[in-house]
Amino acid sequence: MSETIEDVDFPLVRYYQLPNGGLGQMEWTGGEVAPDLPEGATELTAAQYAAAYALWEQARADRLAADAAARAQAAQADYDALIAAGIPDATAQRLSGHTPPDPE
Repeated sequence: MSETIEDVDFPLVRYYQLPNGGLGQMEWTGGEVAPDLPEGATELTAAQYAAAYALWEQARADRLAADAAARAQAAQADYDALIAAGIPDATAQRLSGHTPPDPE
């Protein structure tokens, strides 16, 4: 890019995507020459960056929810196994980290 101070309104924000899919942004607030993007990066518009970042956030939220569900399922399986082995309920809850729902 190599813009000079005369070519740019400050601050200049550049958005990019790395070859591995990672997203980045840099803000240039002045200097003789604008910094180059990282090697292999593709420059994005602000709208493209926002859309890609929203997809990343949703994928992260989905992954965290799936991880939490898997941990809860494992804790319940541990609890069930402890109860089946004759361990008292309070101890099974404490050991497994699972608290069964109150019967209604």
